This record gives sequence, structure tokens and C-alpha cells, in this order.
Amino acid sequence: MNREKTLLKNTAIITIGKICTQLITFFLLPLYTSILSTEEYGTVDLLNTLVSLLLPIVTFQVEQAVFRRLIENRDKERYKKNIISTAIFSVAIQCIIYLCIFFAIAPFVNNEYKYFLATNVIAYIFASLMQQIARGMGDNVKYAVGSFLSALGTIIFNILFLIVFKFGATGMLIANMLGQVVCAIYFIISLKLYKYISIKAYKKKLLKKLWAYSIPLVPNAISWWVFNSSNRVIISAILGVAKNGIFSAASKFSNVYITIYNIFNLTWTEMVALHINDADIKEFFNKTINEMLRLFTALAIGIIACMPIVYPIMIDNSYWEGYNQVPIMIIGSIFNVIVGLISTIYVAKKNTKAIASTSIVSAIVNIIVNLILINFIDLYAATIASLIAYSTMSVYRLYDIKKKYFEIKIDKKFILSTIIVLAVILLIYYSSNIILFFTGILIAIIYAFMINRKSLKSIFNMILKKN
Repeated sequence: MNREKTLLKNTAIITIGKICTQLITFFLLPLYTSILSTEEYGTVDLLNTLVSLLLPIVTFQVEQAVFRRLIENRDKERYKKNIISTAIFSVAIQCIIYLCIFFAIAPFVNNEYKYFLATNVIAYIFASLMQQIARGMGDNVKYAVGSFLSALGTIIFNILFLIVFKFGATGMLIANMLGQVVCAIYFIISLKLYKYISIKAYKKKLLKKLWAYSIPLVPNAISWWVFNSSNRVIISAILGVAKNGIFSAASKFSNVYITIYNIFNLTWTEMVALHINDADIKEFFNKTINEMLRLFTALAIGIIACMPIVYPIMIDNSYWEGYNQVPIMIIGSIFNVIVGLISTIYVAKKNTKAIASTSIVSAIVNIIVNLILINFIDLYAATIASLIAYSTMSVYRLYDIKKKYFEIKIDKKFILSTIIVLAVILLIYYSSNIILFFTGILIAIIYAFMINRKSLKSIFNMILKKN
């Protein structure tokens, strides 16, 4: 099977597992925003934000190194056992150290939700590690099923704790934790990981190699946390958790967009890592990046065009202030996609230091811009800061990859046409004319077909063509 077919097949498998539950989660937004106050929703979001910060710090991102090592050793059962055992024992010890530090500090923290920073962090760590093991072993079907069960479990527990037991913010936090527990248990059983876990298979030298790859990714992960989450901390501290609740609800639309991209990126990263040394990698890389950028740009424009109709339906009126933030968030996410597409080169080349250095600079830019502007333009400061930071990182990494590896060429005509169409859609978005809203949706659909017609035809032919 050629690379294009493999990429399409693996993406389709993971999409089936991810997209259904993501859509269900998305359509539960009216439930969450109607049951939880802006303060409660903001509090849950803030705690989840802190959990996402602690994950890479506690684990040293070793799960990413496990994925990368397993890709190269899928047929070596003994070495797979060494990798998995070493990673699991290492992470277990790191979690114990984290819990000791946490319970030493906890008495000095006055917050009713603080213990979720212990339970939820541990649950997310092991679920993430199991997911990367499944990916590394090449079992994308089980990865998709595990992701599906995690999201489905979270949704079911949320409905149970919010509607039936009326636990409020506490119920939502418990539901998030239990969803990850379901995910981890599924992988242990389905992958039969107990067969790969042995204290004798633990190798100190291998752990050093895993850490040599993963530790430089920690600053990168923290930098991405700054991009995606520090804004929420700054908003909560300066403007209050209610404002953070509004910001969080508005960001769900760009989160869905990025989730859809991340589904593709999982298989894209694996594909580039496997074929980085192919003679035609430059041509394949450029072709795929331009095709995917057209697809995800069209999707972004489509989301913006639909928001005037969708936002009032999905989000309670008390969260309406977030409406004006959505287009800026989506445009910033386009640059996020560019960063993700091109950064697979660093992963394939195992150049994690380059990933870290560029991320840190952009993260600092994000914080500085946000802090400077937040007292003047309120929530706009966070969205504009992220847009500037993402665009800065994408431009720099394009330059850096050209200097170190090869040039990535993005179609200039496509860029120009996108700017024009996006400008029209934004003018319509900020108008108050219902006829213009539907006109914008029509323009977005026509543009999507125009720029993706070749790719759609190619995919259609690929599906029909016999192997």
C-alpha cells in the first residue's frame, strides 16, 4: 500500500473513533452552559488547564519517546517489552514523587477542588501513555476505540453527575477523571500490556535514551500550554473566572477545529517518521502540506461563516460576549495547523531541541502581548496574543526548516485568494444581517470546493481504484 493510501486509511480509522464523540461533546455545550454558571464553567476549565500543565512536567514527555521508539521496533518483541516496561516503571515512580510533593503542599492551598490536581493528573498520565503505546505498536484501530471509549465515558459520567446527581463543577471534574480511567483500563486489556510489563525488562540505559529524546519536548509542551492555556490563567487572575468561563465556551469552536486537525496529525507524524529518508520525501511533504492546508483553511472559513447561526443555538445567552472572539481564535488556529504540519520534520529527524527553542520564544511573545493589552481590550488581548504567537512560530519554523532541511513551498495564489475570501467572511460575520449570514455560508462552501477540487477528485479515485 502506498504512502497516500496508508495515510488516508489510518486517518479514516482514527477519525471514526474520535470524531463521533467529539461531535457529541460539542453538541452537549448547551447542556453545560445552561447548567453551570460562568463561574463554575470557568473554574472547571481553569483546573483542567492546570492539569494539562502538570502532565509534561511530571512525565518528562516520555510517552512521546515511547511512541517514536516503538515505531522503529514494531517487529522486535523483546525490545518492545523493554521499552514499555522501562516507560511504565519510570512514569509510576515519577507519579509517586509528584503525589508526595502535592500532598506536602496541599494543606497550604485553600481550594475545594485542589485534590483533583492529584487524581486527574495521574489518570490523564496513564491514559496518555497507553494511547502512545498503541500508536507506537501500529494498532490504530485500538487507539481509535480507546479514544472513543474515553470520550464516551466522560460524556456519560457528565450527564450522570450533572443532571441526575447535580454535582455541578465537582461532577464534571470526576467525570473527566473516570473517562481517562476507562481509557487506560481498555488499553491494558486490549493490548495485553501485562505481558510487556516486567521489572527485569526495565533498562536504565534505555530510560536515558528515552529521556534524551523526551526532555527537550517538555519546554515545548509548556510553551504549547502557554499558547492554549496561560491565557485562561491570566484572564482568571485579572478579569475573573466568570470571564474565563466566557472565553472557554467561545474557544470550544476552535478546539473542535484543532481536534479534527490533530486526528490527521497523528497519522501524518507517523507517516513522516517512517518515510523521512525516502528519496522523494521533499516532493511528498510539499504536496501533502499544500493539500491539507487547503482543506483545513476551507474548514476554518466554513466554521467562521456558520458561527452567526450556530453560536446563539449552542451557547447560552449569558456567554454571548465570546461571540466576537471566535473568528480571531479560528484564524489563530490556521497558523497552529501550519505549525503542526511542518513540525513533523523535527519529530522525524529527532530534533526535539529545535521544537523546544522556537516554542519558548513564541510562548513568551504570547504572554507579553496578553499582559500588555488585557487591561485595555479585555478578552481580545488573549485571542490577539495567541494569533500573533502562532503566526510568529509558523513563519520562523518555515524559515528554520528551509535552512536545515529543505524548502516548504506554499502556493502564493492560494494565500492571496484566502485573504480575500476571509476578509469578505469577516465583514459578513460582524454585520447583523441574516441574509448576509447565509450568503457567507454559500461563499465558504463554493470556495472550499474550488480550492480542494483536485484533492477531492484524487481521494475519490483512490477509493475506487483497486489495490
